[in-house]
Amino acid sequence: MKFSTKGTYGLRAVVELATRYGEGPVSLSAVATEQGISEAYLEQLMRSLKKAGIVRTARGKSGGYLLTREPVNISVLEVLRALEGSTDVVDCVGSGANICENACTCSARPLFLKLQSRINAVLEETTIGELTEDHIEQKKRIEHARLS
Repeated sequence: MKFSTKGTYGLRAVVELATRYGEGPVSLSAVATEQGISEAYLEQLMRSLKKAGIVRTARGKSGGYLLTREPVNISVLEVLRALEGSTDVVDCVGSGANICENACTCSARPLFLKLQSRINAVLEETTIGELTEDHIEQKKRIEHARLS
């Protein structure tokens, strides 16, 4: 399984919003600048996140994007599914139309199912709040090292 830039950039954008949670709307340009993502691409990602109910927009002079819930109540799995559509490691573990015709007899499928179950558990248990805390600590370490 390899996530696309949709998943990685989208997670970064959501974490950026989470670092400013409770401070009001964050402009698209502020998120784009802080995370090094083009505004045009970020706007596409935000549309998907808005459709999934993860972010909302606020219009007006001080408008921008906000998380719809506290960061600790948003799972990484929810964000990745909104952006990637699926976190399946291989088609045969999914429930979609792409299921392999050999799924019932495949000797590797039990391994893939176990792997998928564990991946989903980690993604579901990990919250945007946790990623945000880690991100803030990482920024502090980098700043401390820069000043030393």
